[in-house]
Amino acid sequence: MFLNTLQPAPGSKTPRRRLGRGIGSGLGKTSGKGHKGQKARAGGYHKVGFEGGQMPLQRRIPKSGFRSRKALVREEIRLSDLNLIEDTLIDFTTLHTTGLIKHTTKFVKVILFGTIERAVNLRGIPVTAGAKKAIEAAGGSVEG
Repeated sequence: MFLNTLQPAPGSKTPRRRLGRGIGSGLGKTSGKGHKGQKARAGGYHKVGFEGGQMPLQRRIPKSGFRSRKALVREEIRLSDLNLIEDTLIDFTTLHTTGLIKHTTKFVKVILFGTIERAVNLRGIPVTAGAKKAIEAAGGSVEG
């Protein structure tokens, strides 16, 4: 391979359209703009969603829903889910490797939901007050 033989892959570069250069080009006369109207004129502009003065679709339909951006990186772990982990020392990486939390999760918290049957040691994971009591009652501990 030499630098003077390099060329783009076939079909990756298409020639530009030459508008208004006669009927033989297929884009003569109106240059693909059709007849009359705002879009056919020079400088013809209207904003996205404009429907000629009619109430636009995005304003006719009622507002609904909300998707929290925090929810994409935060998760809650049930106390009963800790029973599924075989290790006694549980930290953030343990939750990732066992598949209890998604790989995109950055913040996690253990909540009091269900029961825990064995002693576990949580390290670096926030815990609700009720969950902390339940873990300590089972003989476990919560660090940091």
